Amino acid sequence: MGKIITFANQKGGVGKTTSAVNVAASLGILGKKVLIVDMDPQGNATSGVGVAKKNLKYTTCEVLLDGVPAKDAIVTTKFKNLDIIPTNIGLAGSELDLFQVEHGEEQMKKALETIRDDYDYLIVDCPPSLGMLTLNALVASDGVVIPMQCEFYALEGLSQLVITIGKIKQKYNPSLTVTGILVTMYNGRLLLSMQVISELKKHYAEKLFKTAISRNVRLSEAPGFGTPVYYHDKNSKGTLEYLEVAKELATRI
Repeated sequence: MGKIITFANQKGGVGKTTSAVNVAASLGILGKKVLIVDMDPQGNATSGVGVAKKNLKYTTCEVLLDGVPAKDAIVTTKFKNLDIIPTNIGLAGSELDLFQVEHGEEQMKKALETIRDDYDYLIVDCPPSLGMLTLNALVASDGVVIPMQCEFYALEGLSQLVITIGKIKQKYNPSLTVTGILVTMYNGRLLLSMQVISELKKHYAEKLFKTAISRNVRLSEAPGFGTPVYYHDKNSKGTLEYLEVAKELATRI
């Protein structure tokens, strides 16, 4: 049975989608069969694996609200072992619609249960908020990876997010755990980065991934080509770091 892992952070611009796409692609390179579920209305994970957001037959929106089977929405990418349930801006209105559905927070869980045996990992990319879409992802998931930037405001947001995950675990999903905290946009030459890492080790040592993701030009370029960084430059620092994270993730869940 495949493991469902959500990449979530209510703060935007922390490398959440970049991490979801590149960890998923790295797991594919390592021989795992992987599905990305794009639950961010911006659709950056969709375009990040080279899938055009226009003229999609089905998206996450139809899966959540119209009863379209998840298997019918899957698009096979050109990358090794990597499929996606894509999305586009049409998902934006579904947040309110889900409140009108009985047990609306369980829609994605029901959908993914029908296909989870087809994959080793199902990676869910969430919007930068803690609304109904993110709740759906967390209710469906076995674990959460929290990407966070190396700055002190991010530390404040992290503690709030961990509390929220605890409440969701208590009310909706007893098996939900924080799989790991992934530091992104790391610069080892900055004192601030070292201080933030030190604070994380103090409070979340067992959850912190051993590899931090450095600021990297190739990593920033890759989405513009509709490709994970491995396929843009397989020898780049970003490629090697995400491969290490993927290996560690596979040992954690």
